[in-house]
Amino acid sequence: MVASHAKICAHCGAEIETGQRWVREKVYEPALSGREPQYRHYHAELFDGQQLSCWERHLPQADSGRLAA
Repeated sequence: MVASHAKICAHCGAEIETGQRWVREKVYEPALSGREPQYRHYHAELFDGQQLSCWERHLPQADSGRLAA
Protein backbone atom coordinates (compact mmCIF):
# COMPACT_ATOMS: atom_id res chain seq x y z
CA MET A 1 0.00 0.00 0.00
CA VAL A 2 1.31 3.46 -0.92
CA ALA A 3 0.78 6.34 1.49
CA SER A 4 -0.74 9.45 -0.02
CA HIS A 5 0.98 12.76 0.60
CA ALA A 6 -1.65 14.88 -1.12
CA LYS A 7 -1.67 18.56 -0.34
CA ILE A 8 -5.08 20.13 0.24
CA CYS A 9 -5.64 23.84 -0.39
CA ALA A 10 -6.52 25.54 2.91
CA HIS A 11 -8.65 28.11 1.04
CA CYS A 12 -10.80 26.06 -1.35
CA GLY A 13 -10.32 22.56 0.08
CA ALA A 14 -9.40 21.02 -3.28
CA GLU A 15 -6.38 18.78 -3.74
CA ILE A 16 -3.27 20.40 -5.19
CA GLU A 17 -2.42 18.23 -8.16
CA THR A 18 1.09 17.20 -9.16
CA GLY A 19 2.57 19.89 -11.39
CA GLN A 20 0.39 22.71 -10.06
CA ARG A 21 2.12 25.68 -8.48
CA TRP A 22 1.41 26.10 -4.78
CA VAL A 23 2.41 28.20 -1.77
CA ARG A 24 3.17 26.94 1.74
CA GLU A 25 2.41 29.13 4.76
CA LYS A 26 4.17 28.35 8.03
CA VAL A 27 1.82 28.74 11.01
CA TYR A 28 2.85 28.92 14.64
CA GLU A 29 0.02 28.31 17.09
CA PRO A 30 0.74 30.09 20.40
CA ALA A 31 -1.40 27.56 22.29
CA LEU A 32 0.86 24.78 21.04
CA SER A 33 4.16 26.21 22.29
CA GLY A 34 7.06 23.84 22.00
CA ARG A 35 5.53 21.99 19.08
CA GLU A 36 6.65 22.05 15.48
CA PRO A 37 4.99 24.65 13.24
CA GLN A 38 2.13 23.57 11.02
CA TYR A 39 1.90 24.30 7.32
CA ARG A 40 -1.03 25.36 5.17
CA HIS A 41 -0.92 24.94 1.40
CA TYR A 42 -2.65 27.13 -1.19
CA HIS A 43 -3.07 27.08 -4.97
CA ALA A 44 -0.79 29.71 -6.55
CA GLU A 45 -2.29 29.33 -10.03
CA LEU A 46 -5.52 30.79 -11.34
CA PHE A 47 -8.37 28.47 -12.25
CA ASP A 48 -10.53 29.19 -15.31
CA GLY A 49 -12.45 32.42 -14.86
CA GLN A 50 -10.69 33.48 -11.65
CA GLN A 51 -9.15 36.89 -11.11
CA LEU A 52 -7.11 35.82 -8.05
CA SER A 53 -5.51 32.56 -6.93
CA CYS A 54 -6.47 30.91 -3.63
CA TRP A 55 -3.26 32.31 -2.12
CA GLU A 56 -4.05 35.85 -3.27
CA ARG A 57 -7.59 35.58 -1.87
CA HIS A 58 -6.19 34.32 1.45
CA LEU A 59 -3.74 37.22 1.92
CA PRO A 60 -6.26 39.98 2.82
CA GLN A 61 -7.92 37.67 5.37
CA ALA A 62 -4.56 36.81 6.93
CA ASP A 63 -3.49 40.46 7.08
CA SER A 64 -6.72 41.59 8.76
CA GLY A 65 -6.34 38.78 11.33
CA ARG A 66 -2.80 39.88 12.17
CA LEU A 67 -3.87 43.51 12.53
CA ALA A 68 -6.71 42.55 14.88
CA ALA A 69 -4.31 40.65 17.13
